[in-house]
Amino acid sequence: MPLVTISILKGKSPEYIKAVADGINSAVIETMGFPLDDRYQIIHQLDSDCLQLQDREGDRVMMHLVMRAGRSNKAKQAFYQKVVENLAANPGIPPANVLITITENHDIDWSFRDGVAQFVV
Repeated sequence: MPLVTISILKGKSPEYIKAVADGINSAVIETMGFPLDDRYQIIHQLDSDCLQLQDREGDRVMMHLVMRAGRSNKAKQAFYQKVVENLAANPGIPPANVLITITENHDIDWSFRDGVAQFVV
């Protein structure tokens, strides 16, 4: 159940956007054990001058996950690897052009609806 903010280059097709979103989501589920129906993604499309990744050119993606603390380093490393594999396969983003960051927080830091912190009983 991470909240994933995804930044890609502007002008991509709906199929491209879906491939990126699906590739990231399936990696989260496979490597970190999140439920199948926990999908919270925000996708930004930016001009190339607004999505700078050192000196790398071509397709690129940057993502930031916010999630509850507790996943192991091994799970996170598996996630990083699975994401680049998925995105290389479809839609063809080079692994060197994928930047991933994770920020962890606590149960009290989430409210999904109704102004209630659902993880806090």
